[in-house]
Amino acid sequence: MRGVSERVEGLIDVTDTRRAQPPAARLRRLVVRDFRNIARAALDVPAAGFVLVGQNGHGKTNLLEAVHYAHALRSVRGARDRDLVRFGADSFHLAFQASGARHDDIRIGVERATGRKRILLDGVGVPRQSDALGSVPSVLLSPRDVVLVDGAPGERRRFLDIALATTSPHYISALQRYRAALVQRNAALRDAAGRSDAAARVAVWEPALAEHGAVLWSARASWVEWARPRLGEVCASIGERAPVTLRYVTSLRDSDPHQIAESDLRDRLASILAADRGSDLRRGMTQHGPHRDDLALGLGAKSLKTFGSAGQQRTVATALRLLERDTLRDRLERSPILLLDDPFAELDRERSARILSLLEDSLEGQTMLAVPKPDDVPEGFTGLARWKIVEGRVDV
Repeated sequence: MRGVSERVEGLIDVTDTRRAQPPAARLRRLVVRDFRNIARAALDVPAAGFVLVGQNGHGKTNLLEAVHYAHALRSVRGARDRDLVRFGADSFHLAFQASGARHDDIRIGVERATGRKRILLDGVGVPRQSDALGSVPSVLLSPRDVVLVDGAPGERRRFLDIALATTSPHYISALQRYRAALVQRNAALRDAAGRSDAAARVAVWEPALAEHGAVLWSARASWVEWARPRLGEVCASIGERAPVTLRYVTSLRDSDPHQIAESDLRDRLASILAADRGSDLRRGMTQHGPHRDDLALGLGAKSLKTFGSAGQQRTVATALRLLERDTLRDRLERSPILLLDDPFAELDRERSARILSLLEDSLEGQTMLAVPKPDDVPEGFTGLARWKIVEGRVDV
């Protein structure tokens, strides 16, 4: 594979597998209690990682999800925190001892009844949950990733928000403040009926939406500008012959936020909100802004979601996860843990081999692979410690 040394906005080309590796984040010990179907597991994790073998439904994904929770602080499958508590238990608890991560000791607990979450970082409680994002960086690849292509726009926004929020305190602050202002404006829109001051009550939230929405637009558009050529290169490396395109679709219609100063983005969003105010009042919702944006993925001029085959959609979804890995690695200056949940299922042998080749530069870090059968372990992972999981019990 041809190495590329060019840096763009601090992010190194994903296809350069010969570059020096940053320090790797590693789990040394993992304790899981009452999470999903895992009643209790206390595991000393090998530095290189492990292979977890178990039949479907016995908890393979649950264990990987527990590890990923120390990065995203949420379920990878969209479940509410309280729904992650094992049936019959009052709460779940996760404890991580790590090296090469932002924190050496991370402890997280969630109560089922209230949904209350408590987080300790190196023994100290955090005032804001966002302070714990990315504590032990990880990237999870699984067959479910196809929703990044064939799912609703919210799936792609969530992917982008997690990648940017876990690497930028400025971004997560803007995202939280934008969402808070959006909730307030939508509430004012819903309560507008019969009020003479309805427009004024709605307009008061628009400066905050414009200010913080401009930050989101700018950061997302910059990431897409960086990712666009790399996505095509990675897909070609996996074996996709058609040109893969990536575009950020916003309420700016034909304008590219990457080409516009953040102050001008703020003014444009403020103008859009003001112009839409009457229509929003009739509909009872904010119709335009970063919360309605999308990543448009294509094969040439055609929609990948509409015209792509299952193999093409899986290829692009996997490539997006590889770009997420590089985003974390280069912005956090540490290699994330690689979580592989039967990632080659439903892929042909040639594409699986090519993905393995792209993953080779991550195997010096920590890798956790979950597969249904011992025969499903690719040759490149046979040196990892092999564990079994049966009905939520991990046998090392």
